[in-house]
Amino acid sequence: MTKLSLINIIKYNPLIYKIYFNVGNLAIRILKLFIRHNDRRIFFISFGGRKFDDSPKAIYERLINDSRFDSYELIWAFQNPDKFTIPKGIKIKTDTLKYFCILLSSRVWITNSSVERGLRFTGKKTLYINTWHGSPIKKMGTDMPNDNSSFLGAGDDSNTDIMLAQSNFEVNIFSRVFKIPKERFRLTGLPRNDSLIEDNRPEHIKILKKRLGIDTDKKVILYAPTFREYQRGINNGCMLTPPITPKKWAKALGNEYIFLLRAHYEVVRFLIADGGDFMLDVSDYPSLNELMLVSDILISDYSSIFFDYSILCRPMLTFCYDYNEYAEKRGMYFDIREELKNDSKTEDELISKIKYLAYENQSEISRYFKHKYISECGCASQKTLEIIYRNL
Repeated sequence: MTKLSLINIIKYNPLIYKIYFNVGNLAIRILKLFIRHNDRRIFFISFGGRKFDDSPKAIYERLINDSRFDSYELIWAFQNPDKFTIPKGIKIKTDTLKYFCILLSSRVWITNSSVERGLRFTGKKTLYINTWHGSPIKKMGTDMPNDNSSFLGAGDDSNTDIMLAQSNFEVNIFSRVFKIPKERFRLTGLPRNDSLIEDNRPEHIKILKKRLGIDTDKKVILYAPTFREYQRGINNGCMLTPPITPKKWAKALGNEYIFLLRAHYEVVRFLIADGGDFMLDVSDYPSLNELMLVSDILISDYSSIFFDYSILCRPMLTFCYDYNEYAEKRGMYFDIREELKNDSKTEDELISKIKYLAYENQSEISRYFKHKYISECGCASQKTLEIIYRNL
């Protein structure tokens, strides 16, 4: 049995999860008795240790250049530490005794999801900061349908001391589904989105295109669908099979566009046939923001990427080919098709809309979407550092 399959069994089997939760929490309480607090240790983890990315990375990169934190020990936790190179700091492996010892001793926890590995505890005198990793379109936590067995450990993050948000839309939902009092939220914007403003320059975008091997004369389509937790395959991992025929796309759009495929981090298999030079799978590319910056059009479905991409005020198209099934099984807070007013149910319809896209009109819809759902963006990393420093 692989580690991934074991994690999925624990995560999605109610009885096994309950045993893990109770036994694990008891073990942590005992371990905590023997841990000495380190007042100058800051702990980071992103996407459960899968990546060196997102808002924790943005905060970290700002923090290591701030002299106020020079004397602090900085720890990053990864599932596979050897895969990552980080400036300064110390790398540790998740799900080890050392992981929990360092976690319990740290003064600050910074994450975009959680740190407790499905358990529920805090360290000694810990400041717990959660940036989360996107605004919600699909329902979350206690708002999800009762028959949805995913995320059994979700629904109570009340140990969080400070939760970052980019709008009251987020605050109202997150405070309810995570049981976090509204007074613990800070409207800073998302630190990860700072670079969408700072790096949105033609000369920088040209450099990024060359790094990705993209013809600088071609436009770029970024396709970034979310996962379907009810579609599972090998080791109970999420699979995704969108109705896309690469040859058809290449024939219709290949002279003008490059197509980038970006799977959600929960997806273990993204089943699309080889698209040749026209379609590039960038699921493992380390920076989603760079992919957004080089792209001219975003295609997605029920993903929070729409909120982030709207900061660029570029066209966003919905491809909600399974809307009724997804709405029934997962649930949504609003109909993204109505917000962006350019949905396609088939790939032929989507290809046609791209070919005859009214770029400025669709960009204006994106601007309106941003105005409606994002009240704070820019300088979020620095704002977060000020929050940390004031609370140390």
